Amino acid sequence: MEISSTQNQRIKDAARLREKRGRQTQSRFIIDGGREILRAINSGWEIEELFVCPDWCERDDRQEFLQQLGEISQRIDVSTDVMEKLSFGQRQEGMVATACYKPIPSITDLSSSSTLVAVLEGIEKPGNLGALMRSADATGVDAIILADAHTDIFNPNAIRASAGTVFSVPIYSGTSTDVLDELEKRNFQILATHVTATVTYTDADLTKPTAIALGTEATGLSDHWIDDRVESIKLPMHGIADSLNVSATATVLFYEALRQRRCSTT
Repeated sequence: MEISSTQNQRIKDAARLREKRGRQTQSRFIIDGGREILRAINSGWEIEELFVCPDWCERDDRQEFLQQLGEISQRIDVSTDVMEKLSFGQRQEGMVATACYKPIPSITDLSSSSTLVAVLEGIEKPGNLGALMRSADATGVDAIILADAHTDIFNPNAIRASAGTVFSVPIYSGTSTDVLDELEKRNFQILATHVTATVTYTDADLTKPTAIALGTEATGLSDHWIDDRVESIKLPMHGIADSLNVSATATVLFYEALRQRRCSTT
């Protein structure tokens, strides 16, 4: 099958997946780029449609991705005009896919083997969410827990920023109250970043079962996390800024946990 018209209904439906309303209405989302599509497939996601622009896929690396993607039954070749309508910004990789949503498991389904988790409360910017998930994948964080989620994890910006790791890192969800209660029930040490904390992150023992809670970019964590069950930690700030971007903060904490855990086994 080949489509050359941007007014084709199939193309219009796929293009609408760039907006939250379109994703909610169709219960599916869009994936840009061969690397991200391949990681989705390797993580057990079923691709519904694969749109390919042959004129943009002449480079060897893109041909290699197409070979790795194998025989997807719903491969659809499209013109450059159509691919420009489907693609993210100026990203001209020549392949875009769609996939159906899967329900996000509840916090009560968290694997009993998890010993390091990140709780993300109300993160609003998809790019931050994706970058944070990429760091979680890089450092071996066992799970991401979305508390009172405000952002669709399958927003195209989140998928792109995650480099496709959104498909492989286990994700759970719940209200902040339920998440806090469940973590306490499972005997997690619960740490929350706060600018007024007296404990520096390197002084916290991150070798024990730990949940690291991170809040919104503008206001941080809600009052749910001002609790005797939660210990506040801080990152030293030596400039005029009082905090880092949430994804940068998460990366620092995740790598410190990785460092401590490696040291504890040697």
